[in-house]
Amino acid sequence: MVHALDEIRRVLKPNGILIDLRPVESNWSVEVVSTSSTQGISSAGYQAAGRLSDLPAAVADDEAAFKAMREAESNSWYSKKEEKEFAFCYYWDTPSEMKEFMEDEWEEFEKLEESVYKKASSLWASANADARMRVRVTMLITKWEKAGKWIK
Repeated sequence: MVHALDEIRRVLKPNGILIDLRPVESNWSVEVVSTSSTQGISSAGYQAAGRLSDLPAAVADDEAAFKAMREAESNSWYSKKEEKEFAFCYYWDTPSEMKEFMEDEWEEFEKLEESVYKKASSLWASANADARMRVRVTMLITKWEKAGKWIK
C-alpha cells in the first residue's frame, strides 16, 4: 500500500487532494428496518438484531491501510486536512437475501453468526410487511493534501 501511495504522490500535482474512502471494521450492526404511517406521516424505526463478527483478514486489511497512511504522513508525502466517519447502509428485502449476499461477497471479511441471523429472522417476521434488513457499515473518509512544490 505504501508503494501505491508513493506512486499516487508522484503523479499528483503539488497541493493536490487524495481522498481515502473505505469501510472501517467495527462489528457492523444488523438491523430490521420498517416504516409506519400514521395519518399521512411516515416514520422509520429499526430494531437491532446484533452485530457482525469481523474476521481476521478484514482486521488485518484495516490495520494495513491505517499503517500505510501513517507512514505516508510521516514521510511528509501528505498532510491530513479533514477526516470523518459516517454510516453507509446495505439493504435487503429478507434475512435470507442478506445472508446469501454476505456468504457470497463478505465471506472473508465479515461473519453473520447464526444467533444474530435467527434473531434478525424473528424480528423481521414479526415486523410490518414493509420491513427490510439493513447492515450499518462504518465508513471513513479522509482528505489528504499532497505536500511539496513543483520542481522544474
